[in-house]
Amino acid sequence: MFKPVEMVKVNLLTLENYRDVLLTYLHEKGVVELREVSSGIDALEREVLDDVYRKASSYSISISRLADFLDRYRRRTKGGIKAVFFPREKSKKSYTYEGPQKLIEDVERFLAEAEPEIKELESRMGDLIAEIDRINVAIETLELLSNLDLDVHYMRSTRLLEITVGLVERQKFEPMVAELRQVTNDAVVATVRELEDRILTIVVVLKRDFDKVNPVLAKYSFEKIDIPEGRGTPAEVLEDYRRRLREKEEELKKAEEEAAELADRYYEDIVFYKELMENERDKGNALSMLRRTKFTLLLSGWVPKDELDEVIGGVKELTDGKVHVEVSEPSREEVEDVPIKLKNPKWLAPFEMITEMYGVPRYDEIDPTPIIAFTYSFFFGFMLTDFFYGLIVAIIAALLVMGHRKFQNGTYRFAYTLLWSSMFTMGMGILFGSYFGNAGDIVVRYLTGNPSFHFPRIADTLRDPIFVLELALAIGLAHLFTGYTIGFIVKLKNGDKKGAILDQLSWMLIILGVALLAVKMKTVGEGLFGVGIILFAVGEVVNNGGLAGLLIISDFFGFVGSWLSYARLMALALATSGIAMVVNILTQMVWGVSIGPIKLGILMGVIVFVGGQLFSTAINALGAFVHSLRLQYVEFFGTFYSGEGRQFKPFASRREVSEVRLNKEKLNGVAKSGSGSGSGSSVSVVVENGGA
Repeated sequence: MFKPVEMVKVNLLTLENYRDVLLTYLHEKGVVELREVSSGIDALEREVLDDVYRKASSYSISISRLADFLDRYRRRTKGGIKAVFFPREKSKKSYTYEGPQKLIEDVERFLAEAEPEIKELESRMGDLIAEIDRINVAIETLELLSNLDLDVHYMRSTRLLEITVGLVERQKFEPMVAELRQVTNDAVVATVRELEDRILTIVVVLKRDFDKVNPVLAKYSFEKIDIPEGRGTPAEVLEDYRRRLREKEEELKKAEEEAAELADRYYEDIVFYKELMENERDKGNALSMLRRTKFTLLLSGWVPKDELDEVIGGVKELTDGKVHVEVSEPSREEVEDVPIKLKNPKWLAPFEMITEMYGVPRYDEIDPTPIIAFTYSFFFGFMLTDFFYGLIVAIIAALLVMGHRKFQNGTYRFAYTLLWSSMFTMGMGILFGSYFGNAGDIVVRYLTGNPSFHFPRIADTLRDPIFVLELALAIGLAHLFTGYTIGFIVKLKNGDKKGAILDQLSWMLIILGVALLAVKMKTVGEGLFGVGIILFAVGEVVNNGGLAGLLIISDFFGFVGSWLSYARLMALALATSGIAMVVNILTQMVWGVSIGPIKLGILMGVIVFVGGQLFSTAINALGAFVHSLRLQYVEFFGTFYSGEGRQFKPFASRREVSEVRLNKEKLNGVAKSGSGSGSGSSVSVVVENGGA
């Protein structure tokens, strides 16, 4: 807690024949972040992608296509709202891994059975869909022509005549026909049917005149229509096309049933092999980070220190001890390069999401997650400030936490933070006596007949806004002081005494001075404030030289702006109470409405109250979420935190529908078959201290 997981850098040197064994073990273990090996040794070459991994990449693409096709037609059970809160886990199939070549052979056998059948159906359905689209286009055309008592055969060109059917805008029709007659010496015939804003036109000219006619048609934006095949009037041909459409749609429906049956038979296996191939492809992509000679392989990466012994033990077992391991602590020069894995107790870990959204700390910085867990939840509760609003959020969040706990996914983490925040919201609601705004007071007054009743509270947010503002600003000072104090400690620890005193201690003293002045401790407060201002001014001169005069004013008022930003705690608390009160007033206004003996107002009041309060909960919870984050990211993090660390991204497999058991005997057998005897070697481990 407060510090990231300790990392060590590991270099592994082993025989080239153990490459696939080593990559597979590290991939399934998922605790090593591979780094590109940088070496000035000329004998080392970049590892290359071989045929096995090329096939894995190719098969992952082809299997993905099959999966996408079957996914469109597989039968799904409707989960409804229950599936949102309590989604089912995907079933997993087990696979015994004996090496990439064996996996490729298994995939090829499966594809030889499934792929031809699926592709044949996909092609057939594609042809049917294309034919249905063509028929629909023909039907649209025939519907335009349906009132013409003319055989469609006569709407197609002949050996001597060029017949063109199309649409032209109403205002362009007469000028177009006049110009057509002019260029053809009246050797043109135009038959028309008026539509809404366009005119259906059939232009008949001699073949020899068409080159003169075509530019005129283009000039007047004549929209040509392709005449469908068939004999008879448009209405007669239309019926034939509609019959053909029904036949093709029936064929497509049967094909979709076949696709659903294929999905029942193959879909789970396809996504299973898809996942296996994607993981093999990832291993192939990692080869570019390795270096090799003719017989040896060099691999480098970062490992959490508490996982090191297990990783080395596994590597030693898989390589029969034929490995040299070099372990080193991060040096000061490598601090910015060390990947960051946050380390917090299980009950705090979901709040790491908030830190990671901004950026993880550097290796020499503090992890602010434990502090955020409290301050973010507290600010959320202060802004929402209503017991029943908090209860509604708590119920929704608790259901999501219970339903998604097994996945430990983003939904679980977000719901967990909301659950904490809802507890603070209910607590603040009790402190400020807010139960759906003033609805609690109204109900109790009605039940008891006491017109002056109100729930106990430290203040009424609407009637005592100045008190709430003062409280918000006091909380802001405490929050900023905490940030500057953390920055002071971190800089001292990292040897930056000047920065600790001039950049952090100066503001700590200024804040303490302001706080003491606020509680009437004038002498001590003025002293601390004065010393802080002097240190602040000196720091500006040291850091900015000639620009210090301008930046002193700018940075000081920047601090004042950050402090005043905490007034949003008061503003959103007022907004919550105000919207809730408006909903309550509207409910009271319609409550007594009646039509004769029917008390319609009660139903209307319930609808207004429930709908209004749910809307108020949603909109104000959204505001509390956004503004609580802002106070962390802008005001708080601005005092000490860079967030410039690089998140730990281990070389790890993704297993949603597959479980892999490594057959170590087979894997070792595959490696040994190409490595010669090589017996008698033992693991060599070298540990270096980097001094960070």
